[in-house]
Amino acid sequence: MSEANKLPQLAVIGGTGKEGSGLARRWAAAGYSVIIGSRTPEKAETAAAAHNQFLGRQAVRGMSNEQAAWEAEVVILTVPYSAHQATLETIRQAVQGKVLIDVTVPIRPPVTVVDLPGGHSAAQEAQAYLGDGVRVVSAFQNVSAVHLKEPGHRVECDVLVTGNDTEAKEIAIRLAEAAGMRGIDAGVLANAVAAESLTPVLLAINKRYGITGAGIRITGLDEESAG
Repeated sequence: MSEANKLPQLAVIGGTGKEGSGLARRWAAAGYSVIIGSRTPEKAETAAAAHNQFLGRQAVRGMSNEQAAWEAEVVILTVPYSAHQATLETIRQAVQGKVLIDVTVPIRPPVTVVDLPGGHSAAQEAQAYLGDGVRVVSAFQNVSAVHLKEPGHRVECDVLVTGNDTEAKEIAIRLAEAAGMRGIDAGVLANAVAAESLTPVLLAINKRYGITGAGIRITGLDEESAG
């Protein structure tokens, strides 16, 4: 692979959770080198070993959240909203000059009701705290974790990607495609509030209809024009 086409090193912060773990496995299966981050490095190492055993090769490493963020070129934040600010404080210096993809959803009981944070969205709060030296993108909030750890399983959900930097959004769109989904540029970072708010709506649909993997599809857009 030429230097221009080299895949970036990824760090999935909070990568031992269901969403982060599933995405990490899909990206590793697609050829990316992935670092799992956790507050407890030993937990991250155990998760990485499980991924490598599944894949049959050494593609995933486990580290602390801070160390993982320092080592990576693209950082994906997949922590609960209750840990969002504290985790940002831990990795703030390590993500300067990088792309940070925020998957966080502001959600609390009852989880089927939209809960808007003071900063409008988790992604906007991340951008405000991290500063202009970090290109924050919001993505993957509406993807059910149910089948993510099965790389061959088709995920019936489009990925809305919002951000203020076009190149950073393209990186997230390519990661969506690598994970077997369609990434769609949904505008500026302020629009993250809509994508994040869709998650409790989908959880309400899951509850009402007795399903586990409700997702979204954008109609009127063919595959060639997406991205």
